[in-house]
Amino acid sequence: MEWIKSLDQAINYMEDHLFDELTNREIADHLYISSYHFQRAFSLLTGMTVGEYIRNRRLSLAGQELILSDVKIIDIALKYGYETPESFTKAFIRFHGVTPSKAKIAGSDLKSFNRLLIKIRLEGGNIMDYKMVRKEAFTVCAKTKIFTAENREKGIPEFWSEYFASGSHKQVSGELGICEQEKTGTGEFRYGIGCTNDTYGDIPADFEWLKIPAYTWAVLNAWVPCRRLFKICGLEYTANGCHRRNTNLFRIMIWSFIQQVIIRVQII
Repeated sequence: MEWIKSLDQAINYMEDHLFDELTNREIADHLYISSYHFQRAFSLLTGMTVGEYIRNRRLSLAGQELILSDVKIIDIALKYGYETPESFTKAFIRFHGVTPSKAKIAGSDLKSFNRLLIKIRLEGGNIMDYKMVRKEAFTVCAKTKIFTAENREKGIPEFWSEYFASGSHKQVSGELGICEQEKTGTGEFRYGIGCTNDTYGDIPADFEWLKIPAYTWAVLNAWVPCRRLFKICGLEYTANGCHRRNTNLFRIMIWSFIQQVIIRVQII
């Protein structure tokens, strides 16, 4: 419930400052939480990033103002945070499908994007299998990259694609995806791809050992169709990759402890 209240406060803050320069960190600071966890929760609950919500709201309001007033396009562009008419026009076309000048013509079709409203609805009653497992400290041989809340949605799937395209999986199996906790005050976190095989002597270049402390983990099982999993990982789906093992399902084992999450992919 606290997250719902925080999300509502965040939406109110964004709506009150739509004409100002807004950042994830500024909004998160208003809620007294980290920008990483705010962005993560917002995306999970709304299905879009903070940047997408703000951009869609601004372009929606800009379209309304264009057809309801005689304000110049350049003035509206500056009002809604665009430095040049050209950048505003490109964004406007992507959202509305027409140029700002055509939008001023009576009868033009425009898109509307209303503000988010929080409504609590109970659904489901679904059963989820899980178990609590005590796991001692272990190490993971992984290739890592630094991400932020702003670039993780696109960056992490691209990282997985690069991992396989470069042949890194032939050196170290891409068995695990590890998301570490955000570094305090930086808005950054480290994400690694690798495996727990301790037989490596000298690890390959560009890889490192990640030390995972001993925890009691909640282990969740989720069954995901091959095609869906490949999309999540940003990989190209090929039927042979699944059919040769006589399966169309992957089992995703999610080991979760507070902010540290490890996802193990296992072909069944």
